[in-house]
Amino acid sequence: MSENSNKSIEFPCVFPLKAIGRDQDNFAELVTTIVRRHAPDLRDDAVSTRVSAGGKYISVTAIFVAHSQEQLDAMYSELSRHERVLFVL
Repeated sequence: MSENSNKSIEFPCVFPLKAIGRDQDNFAELVTTIVRRHAPDLRDDAVSTRVSAGGKYISVTAIFVAHSQEQLDAMYSELSRHERVLFVL
């Protein structure tokens, strides 16, 4: 195992989160709302979207300041459980 694989994240830190789902019914707004529940300081200009080449899927990237592993775990858990979210990276 490499030395880098044992390192943990040092908080606070700037953290990019990406969620992927079908490009319908304001998916970007859904993801932004969930992320803001856990990172209320998320700025509008820190959220970007990208539609897949076929137009069926959309990825939403939110960049925010993460304050703890618990915060990230709760955010990932809520996003992963949502029926419209296919992947969280």
